[in-house]
Amino acid sequence: MILQLVIGSSLLLLSIVIAASSALVLEWLFTVANPWLMREPHRPKLVLLLIGVSIWVLGVITAGVWMWALVFRAVGALQSLEEAVYFSLVSYTTLGFGDVVLPKEWRILSGMAGANGFLNFGLLTALMVEALRHVRIGQHEVRRQKT
Repeated sequence: MILQLVIGSSLLLLSIVIAASSALVLEWLFTVANPWLMREPHRPKLVLLLIGVSIWVLGVITAGVWMWALVFRAVGALQSLEEAVYFSLVSYTTLGFGDVVLPKEWRILSGMAGANGFLNFGLLTALMVEALRHVRIGQHEVRRQKT
């Protein structure tokens, strides 16, 4: 059990570091693109921004799923990489179908993977909404200053 907690906690921390680091990169990109985002036309840029940030969220989620899958495979909890990725995705998204389960000696990791996914989805959704809100407020302020 202790080994599971150490591995799971390490993966949770690594996942947080990956998400936080990528958020810093995204913030830098927003800073660089801010003058362009504030110029008219606004709506097409919001669509591009939404697409870009959604792809970023999917990238971070995908990295988390693969990280867990590789560990499930490395510790011998699952037989194939496909099975490990499938189980990781089902756990990370908290679907929990139950058609693939970890052996008893590794089952705590499945709950930790689910908690990690739940945390990341919430965090990344909040960051995505905040980014869009920030840009939209800036666009409204620029428009207000022109009139």
